[in-house]
Amino acid sequence: FYHIFYSNLYWLLIKCCKISISFHTGEIIGGHEAVAHSRPYMVLLEMHRPGGQKAHCDGFLVNEHFVVTAAHCQAESYRVFLGLHNYNKQNDVQHVNVPGENAFPQKDYDQAEFKNDIMLLKLSTKAVLNKNVKPIDLADRDDRSLPKSCIVSGWGSTENSKHPSPKLLEVNVTLVKNEMCVKENKYCSKDKGGPGQGDSGGPLVCEDGKAYGVVSASKLNPDKSAIYSYTKIPDNRDWIDCIMKHN
Repeated sequence: FYHIFYSNLYWLLIKCCKISISFHTGEIIGGHEAVAHSRPYMVLLEMHRPGGQKAHCDGFLVNEHFVVTAAHCQAESYRVFLGLHNYNKQNDVQHVNVPGENAFPQKDYDQAEFKNDIMLLKLSTKAVLNKNVKPIDLADRDDRSLPKSCIVSGWGSTENSKHPSPKLLEVNVTLVKNEMCVKENKYCSKDKGGPGQGDSGGPLVCEDGKAYGVVSASKLNPDKSAIYSYTKIPDNRDWIDCIMKHN
């Protein structure tokens, strides 16, 4: 079965006040800390939901105005963290709000099967590009061959902790051909390392440095191992370009 990776996690904030948060950014299994600001396109999304609830997803900057994330990361509004590495050190981090009407989920998104699980967010004020905040190139519609070695990044718990890491983590993954992936037209990986409990909305970045996919969902095998799926960016380039051009 499919599942979005929700979990109640806690961050110790500056004032030593613990708050309960439901996270989409999930567990990087078998990964390591990224070199600080080596992935300047990475974005943390604070999602504001009905009743004052907060949740988090990952995303990635594609130009000064737009962030890509997963369609299942929909909310009433967003606070976007740009240039973040360590959540506990935000002196130079940019915070940009996104109202709900500036969210553009893929029109053919299937919530039951997580097909076309991709969404664009238009920032209310454009990102200030610098050494810590830079967009990533997207795989083109012609980049349809299966990439080999890729990387997934995110702020999340590890296999050794139920609490999210304040620092950006990353892990290498290898894409595989799988019956489920072929049927649903997704990229998939099934390494021991990967986005084990989420990292929803983060980018799948492959050998040429382009973003090829968006972290979506997983399927559990009978042996309890997981197959991680990613929405294909090449298949959505026309839609992405259209949304950015007309908004």
